[in-house]
Amino acid sequence: MQRMMGPRGFLTDAEKQNLPDVTWPLIRRILGYLTPYWKQFLLVFLTIILSAVLGLLPSVITGRIVDEALVGRNMRLLIELLLAALATLTASQLVTVVTAYLNAWISQHIIFDMKNQMYAHLQRMSHAFFTSERQGDIITRMNTDVSGVSTVISGTLSSILSNAATVVTTLVALFSMNWKMALIGILVIPLLILPTRSAGRTRWKLLSQSQAKNDELNQLINETLSVSGSMLTKLFTREQTEYERFVQVNGEVTRLALREQLSGRWFRLVMGIFTQLGPLLIYFAGGFLIIARGEEGLTVGAITAMVALVNRLYRPVESLLNIQVDFTRSLALFTRIFDYFDRRIDIESPEDAVCPDLTGADIVFEHVRFGYTEEVEILHDISFTVRSGEMAAIVGPSGSGKSMIINFIPRLWDVDGGRVTIGGVDVRQFDLTYLRSQIGMVSQDTYLFNGTIRENLLYAKADATDEELVEACKAASIHDFIIAQPDGYHTQVGNRGLKLSGGEKQRLSIARVILKNPKILILDEATSALDSISESAIQDALEVLMQGRTSIVIAHRLSTIMAADQILALSDGVIAQNGKHEELLEQGGVYRQLFDTQFGRMLAEEE
Repeated sequence: MQRMMGPRGFLTDAEKQNLPDVTWPLIRRILGYLTPYWKQFLLVFLTIILSAVLGLLPSVITGRIVDEALVGRNMRLLIELLLAALATLTASQLVTVVTAYLNAWISQHIIFDMKNQMYAHLQRMSHAFFTSERQGDIITRMNTDVSGVSTVISGTLSSILSNAATVVTTLVALFSMNWKMALIGILVIPLLILPTRSAGRTRWKLLSQSQAKNDELNQLINETLSVSGSMLTKLFTREQTEYERFVQVNGEVTRLALREQLSGRWFRLVMGIFTQLGPLLIYFAGGFLIIARGEEGLTVGAITAMVALVNRLYRPVESLLNIQVDFTRSLALFTRIFDYFDRRIDIESPEDAVCPDLTGADIVFEHVRFGYTEEVEILHDISFTVRSGEMAAIVGPSGSGKSMIINFIPRLWDVDGGRVTIGGVDVRQFDLTYLRSQIGMVSQDTYLFNGTIRENLLYAKADATDEELVEACKAASIHDFIIAQPDGYHTQVGNRGLKLSGGEKQRLSIARVILKNPKILILDEATSALDSISESAIQDALEVLMQGRTSIVIAHRLSTIMAADQILALSDGVIAQNGKHEELLEQGGVYRQLFDTQFGRMLAEEE
């Protein structure tokens, strides 16, 4: 997500509407990230002061060159002063490099700290956060916003200090040379600043209008020249109409762009006049004081130096006048970052977390209720027991809440009412890492990282041996496929495993869970949307995986349902029926309807 920001000195309408509240807790929180580097900040401050002082010397030396070397016709002094000016310029640039390095070092270390904190915080957020938050927003906060802190540290903060130091040291130098001329020089500055702000406001208005029209033009191009849009245009014979629309919008874009460029030319013309007017006024005032008033101590060299110093004031003063805008944008940046830091972590291990042995443990749902909102409840009074080593199949129409039930066991979500226990212990009392380490899940949407087959398998058990990898893959009926590849277990799977077929990804996912060797197994329609050959191979792998494990399956294949120790038929957020296949068929109801409409057809296909 890209945010449009106005030029220096101006806030966008969106920025004005979302101005952050400037409070001491907010400022103190920001300073909390800066204080660990206070020694480096002190060095930056000292180098900025040194740079400001060194920046004065060339102007002062210029005055001496005019008065002492040129007027006095002293060639040796002229060379010495020129070398001194060169030395100060070189030293000033070196100090500037040191300052830039320190600023970059500080800002990058602060970004390092904040990104680590952000990543750790986001990892602890519940599954609900990632289902409701847009992925683009998460990436923007993680990368763009946090990286923007660099601009605040090395740009805004450093700029404020540098400009303030330049203004203060320059004013001290001006008034120490001649207070009357200093006052005249200061009076000239508004003549330079006001046109800049006026022209900048005009250009920003034109830029905003031009941006809006460019967006409209891009939208028109994307809609009418895409595959679908182009076909629609042709089928409805709207080519001429769309061309006329394009010509109209393109003309407005051209007109606004021309106005923006011309406004810049007039601005540069006005600025050129005022830039020359400032020195002319100082020369006039200096000449008047020397010629008409006979001002003692005021020399041509001093006037020349003061002109240079006044010119040195313009940009720092203008920048300081924009402190409010820079400060507001900086606070807004930190506010967006802190918004994520302040998101509550609603699923985490309790302080007195337990890690009980789950051998022989039953899974029990007791009067479980859940809703995405308080107003709409999707699960009502769900109660059932899965005995240790048994397999339960959950069936029901799409959207009935099957996936949500299994998500409660590893605490991807928490129940709103009732409880889920394993071995008599509420899952909310478990150490979260321990609980999830005991549970293996295979979902219909298999996710693989962009890496090798081996790396994806080791995600389940980082210290697994090659023999363990091979054994798991053989059990999942994927080993023969892997060794047939040129790179074997080092074969790249591509982004999200796109270089593999659906069945291959699914069997790798099963091998990964086998390698994990969990006590509890959860299968979420693991063979859906696959061809019959892939489904058969995966079903064989799943049968190996389920042996001796407590399993809960969102059933897709009829043979799996019929093999279940119990079948839970879900409808309208409640368990409408619970029993074995033949029992439920005799009862009729929801299960019979599902069998007649879905499973019966599958049975015919399997036969």
